[in-house]
Amino acid sequence: MKALTLTADRTLALVDHPKPEPLAADDVVIRVTQSGICGTDRSVLVGKFPAETGVVMGHEAVGVVDTTGPGVTRFSVGDRVIVNPTLYCGTCSTCLEGHWNFCGHKAGTEVGLDYDGSFAEFIRLPELFCHAIPDGMSFDRAVVVEPLACALNNIEAGGLAPGETAVVVGAGPMGVVTAMAARLYGASVLLVEPDPVRRRLAQEVFDAPEFAGRVSLHTPDEPELAERGDLVVDSVGNLLEQSIGYAAVRGRVVVMGFNSNASATVRPLALLQRGLRIIGAGDYNSMIFPRAVELARRLPLERVVTHRFALADHEEAFKALAAVPGAQYAALKVVLVPPYTGADA
Repeated sequence: MKALTLTADRTLALVDHPKPEPLAADDVVIRVTQSGICGTDRSVLVGKFPAETGVVMGHEAVGVVDTTGPGVTRFSVGDRVIVNPTLYCGTCSTCLEGHWNFCGHKAGTEVGLDYDGSFAEFIRLPELFCHAIPDGMSFDRAVVVEPLACALNNIEAGGLAPGETAVVVGAGPMGVVTAMAARLYGASVLLVEPDPVRRRLAQEVFDAPEFAGRVSLHTPDEPELAERGDLVVDSVGNLLEQSIGYAAVRGRVVVMGFNSNASATVRPLALLQRGLRIIGAGDYNSMIFPRAVELARRLPLERVVTHRFALADHEEAFKALAAVPGAQYAALKVVLVPPYTGADA
């Protein structure tokens, strides 16, 4: 099969790669129909997040069941599925306490980082991490369910309540999906983005009738943003100091974006005097994934997808996400589409 693998110099190479086959009894091999490019994928290529050389990258995927191991009971060949890439062992002490997102045996199970992912024609996963796409839901919407699970995880970690104000910092795909979800939770949403292209693309998403007048776009330096957020979500991962300035008295700040190079200077007295809480939610617990699938019925997630590219055009795909030196942002969510000559619903 064709697959995009990570090279030693942090670029992607389109290579011929062995097609995965079921190894364990509960294995499911999925023919990938779409795979979204995550901010984490971009961070790997620009040196902000680690990954293993030679790995097939990608983890936001939907597709059709191709083959199954003999122990698979929930899926049959031809079923449409969404990939949950947050694997866990289920047997370590942390998993046994129900904190699957902090599994003690992560090494070798990080899909697209050290476990072959979805920038390929096929991917293999245990049945446990496959979810049926509801009847009537398009692949275009389903491919954004995994980012929605991330958004829900951070919103719930921050304890967002109806009637509160949420400030979402960063109007990239994750920020836009987080703003969508926060609005669904009954909050007023202020979305902050300095880049004019991304701000325009986000505005086009929220011009949909279901969002009109309910999510407002802002530049970072607007004075009315100061101390507004009951909940502030840093979807970028390196804007903690700025996010603290947006938090209301007794507000909560959730660090959502992953950036291994980021650091921040925080004045403890400011936290004490304003009663602020800083929260790191981490990966989502897989218990949230079925809820993300159901909530996706009510959200036009497909509006976040602005560009689609073939695997062979991956350089142009990442260029649209400013992951190439000198490139500017030109997209929100970018989706890679493996080659296929058949037809899918």
